[in-house]
Amino acid sequence: MLILKTLARAGANQLHGFEIAQAIHQRSRSVLHVEEGSLYPALQRMLIKGWIAGEWGHTPERRRARYYRLTPAGKKQLDREIASYTRVAAAVTLIIQPT
Repeated sequence: MLILKTLARAGANQLHGFEIAQAIHQRSRSVLHVEEGSLYPALQRMLIKGWIAGEWGHTPERRRARYYRLTPAGKKQLDREIASYTRVAAAVTLIIQPT
């Protein structure tokens, strides 16, 4: 969900993996840190499912990198994941409230 939301926020701008991880870290005020060992397999699964598209390019430092963007199917999946998260967060809130 965090990767999909980060790409949705990027809009027409494509992001490479490090930029996605960096954006999540910054947006969470340095609370969340996405490790490469989790990020790249997740990106690969999302590519296979058609939620994101990727194309090879070069970073400003001239390094080869795959740039990702959200697809319409990814937007639908993001909406489903946000709805599910909202339900779970509400349920947890009910449980942890003082009696």
